[in-house]
Amino acid sequence: MTASTAMDTNGFWTLIEDARRGLPDLADSNALAHRASSLLADRPRAEIIAGQEALWDLMAASYRSPLWAAAYVINGGCSDDGFDYFRGWLILQGRDTFERVLADPDALAELPVIRAAAADGADIDGEEALSIAWNAHETATGEELPADVFTIRYPNLDPDWNFDFGDQAEMRHRLPRLTALYQY
Repeated sequence: MTASTAMDTNGFWTLIEDARRGLPDLADSNALAHRASSLLADRPRAEIIAGQEALWDLMAASYRSPLWAAAYVINGGCSDDGFDYFRGWLILQGRDTFERVLADPDALAELPVIRAAAADGADIDGEEALSIAWNAHETATGEELPADVFTIRYPNLDPDWNFDFGDQAEMRHRLPRLTALYQY
């Protein structure tokens, strides 16, 4: 990517893949986010700002009820903020995993990190991912990222998934592999 090219979601995915490359523990969300932020900080200010928009575009694309239900099972409940952090974690897993899970949230049950979290009773959280561009901008410029440089437009949630995620029978029907893994 040249310095004159604004970052879009494809560029952001490249950034995430570059951050993942060479890290000894890909399950460490904080290390992944820190590395992505460091890599982004080396880019021109306009790219850093565009990176924030690309991140929030991915957050909006993943704002889906079936994924929220999956996060609910995995983390034993899932608030609004918890769902943001879960989606941050999902973005850090890279484009292929992100797209596969959006198409089929029950596929999360196949991921080794999810299987390990189920065995350990650990939550899945990528809160630090939400600060990649913020931290990069502060590192590169010494200033906070301006609050008005990006927009978020969340889609409406799927009305077919408008039920109590605590309904175990319904969750077992809709997410059979995850609920089996988590003995839900």
